[in-house]
Order: sequence, then structure tokens, then C-alpha cells
Amino acid sequence: MRAVIQRVKYAEVEAYGKTAGSIGSGVLVLLGINTGDDEAVFSKMTDKITNLRIFEDEKGKMNLSVSDIKGGILIVPNFTLYSDCRHGRRPDFVGGAPPEKAEKIFNDFIDYIGRRFPNVQTGIFRADMQIRLQNDGPVTIILDSELLMGGKKQ
Repeated sequence: MRAVIQRVKYAEVEAYGKTAGSIGSGVLVLLGINTGDDEAVFSKMTDKITNLRIFEDEKGKMNLSVSDIKGGILIVPNFTLYSDCRHGRRPDFVGGAPPEKAEKIFNDFIDYIGRRFPNVQTGIFRADMQIRLQNDGPVTIILDSELLMGGKKQ
């Protein structure tokens, strides 16, 4: 699982001409799914997403998490996070899970994080989506479950 996390003042995703999900202050998560993503990965990624200290406290230090500020999490499926750009100029998109499997894993992850965090909104899997946001900072963090689960070092 790969995630690009952006601290936002607000974020909204639209699909099929309608708002699919929106949040105020919180984090926008662009999420790529891999074949081996399971509950152990869900646990680690949920812990990181909800507890990363990327919001400022009263002294201006990044000491607060989205949980601490009672913010929102908007999770948007994004298969392009597993693209391979090493050869040529056209990205190769075979790195992540196949669409049918990825959709099930995405939905399972949303169920998992939703049982542990009160304000989770999502985009729509396989939809053409437009995202509007006001980036806050900007603060952008990249998480890769392979690295978090004891794989290769960053």
C-alpha cells in the first residue's frame, strides 16, 4: 500500500458530477493498493495516517495528529501510485493489484480505518474524479507499507 498524505484546510472529491466525499481540516490520502495488502498492513497504515504529528500545536510545533485535532480523512483510490517510470516516457501501471482485487482491498481498508476513526470520507474506486483542496503548509508525507512493515529502508 502506498499513500501520499497532504495536510489540508479542506478537501473534496467529485465523481460523476456529484460530491463523493469532503472534509474540513484534516488529511487527504491518495491511496495505491498492492496485492499483498492485508489486515497487518491496514493496521500499520491506519496507525500512521491517524497519528502522524503533522498539525501545529499552540506553540507552532508539529505535535498534533489528525486524531488530536478531530479532523477528517479523505481517502481517494489512486492506482497510479504504483506506476513504474524507469523505462521510456509512458508509465507502466502493472505494479499494483489488479483492479478487481484492488477494489476489494480498498473497500476492506476503508471498513478497517472507518471502525477506528470517526470521520472518514472516500472517493469512488475506478471513477474519474476531480479533487479540490486547500493544501495547508504544504505538508506532504509519503508512506509505503513495504518500508513500514520492515522491508527496505527509505
